[in-house]
Amino acid sequence: MDPMAALRCECETPTPSPRRVRGEKPIYVGVSNRRGPVINWKHRYMKILALTAGAARMYCGSCLRDNTLAAELGKQGHDVTLLPLYTPTRTDEPNASYPKVFLNGISVCLDQQAAFFRKTRLLDRLWDAPWMLNLASRTSLQVDPHLLGAMAVSMLRGEEGFQLKEIRKLTTWLRSQPAPDLVVLPNSLLIGLARPIREAVNRPICCMLQGEELFLDQLREPYRTQSLELIRAQVAGVDGFAAVSQYSADYWRRRLDIPERRMYVIPLGINLEGYDRGERLPHPAFTIGFFARVAPEKGLHLLVESYIRLRRETDFGGSALRAAGYLAPEHRSYLRGLERRMKEAGLAHEFRYLGELDRGQKIEYLQSLDLLSVPSTYDEPKGIFLLEAMAAGAVAVQPRRGAFPEILEKTGGGILVEPDDAARLADAVYRLWKDPERVAELRRRGLQGVRLHCGASHMAARAVEAFSAMATAAAHA
Repeated sequence: MDPMAALRCECETPTPSPRRVRGEKPIYVGVSNRRGPVINWKHRYMKILALTAGAARMYCGSCLRDNTLAAELGKQGHDVTLLPLYTPTRTDEPNASYPKVFLNGISVCLDQQAAFFRKTRLLDRLWDAPWMLNLASRTSLQVDPHLLGAMAVSMLRGEEGFQLKEIRKLTTWLRSQPAPDLVVLPNSLLIGLARPIREAVNRPICCMLQGEELFLDQLREPYRTQSLELIRAQVAGVDGFAAVSQYSADYWRRRLDIPERRMYVIPLGINLEGYDRGERLPHPAFTIGFFARVAPEKGLHLLVESYIRLRRETDFGGSALRAAGYLAPEHRSYLRGLERRMKEAGLAHEFRYLGELDRGQKIEYLQSLDLLSVPSTYDEPKGIFLLEAMAAGAVAVQPRRGAFPEILEKTGGGILVEPDDAARLADAVYRLWKDPERVAELRRRGLQGVRLHCGASHMAARAVEAFSAMATAAAHA
């Protein structure tokens, strides 16, 4: 029997899809308003409006997660509108987002720079044209937090900021649509939209927490302090927060003083379609891989240093080091420096950067790896790349920080090392290289653990639980 088929039989428990039953009426909780009654949606379908922040031509982890969740909720019978902001979203799966983009990134930037654009709509039709947005999206969207502090503060001020005109376009459209049961903001940087959206639809608001702490921490003063103060001041205007990991939930509860009863965790999940491609074949070389944005905070330099140490100081050999992921223009010199470092060590032929990968290329790449390591130099709250790697059969070697411990504890598909230490990382890789039986066992656990706990259906089930609880709590408030 195909080993992967056996694994599917062992691991996959179908999630029943909520369906409308003819003649069945939803359960009302006895609270009504001008937009109709508020409903307790437990075990029922929901109508959800989820906002997602586009990142131009980059495969953004939050966009991928938002798209996967929306598609899975729709598959289970819920009515989901995934509304893109700034730019169209780029995903490596069928795009589930609404065709119209709000808070057009061109207009948002122009409104920030000049009062003229805030007061006139003469050019809005041009900026909002799909071809113009697509043209703008083909360029690299500058998301350097050192440069975007003023805009972040303005967006957090909501209708009191420079983007009032764009916010009113959004709320005007919302008033023309059937009201959702819940609105989901993609991150706390957009919490300034909570009040105008609530006034437009009079429905509960959920704010996702998806890793924006790195952006906030890199903001220059006074923008960092101002941003955090503005977010904290608007916590009471949101019905619930949903973090993508327990680490993230604990972090934000402390930082924003969020009451425990209003914090939920919706762990990451991935679409497993395409990962089961039969029995894994032996690799010609023991391959260590990196799969994330190529940027200093993701730690590729630590992986390079550990690899050089292995090759120079041990009998480790017959190996290769591979990297893949989005490379922003401002980080090209960083990659060139690492390539130069490998060349100076006489190992240039063993390292290759494969660029940004689409879904098929991503799965093929991850299946070619024996180990994956993304030794981030900060407390990473997500780590979707770990789920993808383990689903493809790679063993994870990660620093003991952020969400990595809880992911590996749940799946069993890897080991933890001390952070920011190339020597410890090299030692861990060496011990695994010397112990193929342990690698095989970790691989088996990872394959099983992801399918048992981290599929898109598991993420959607947790989301429905959280969203239902928020809507119910709001109805009884």
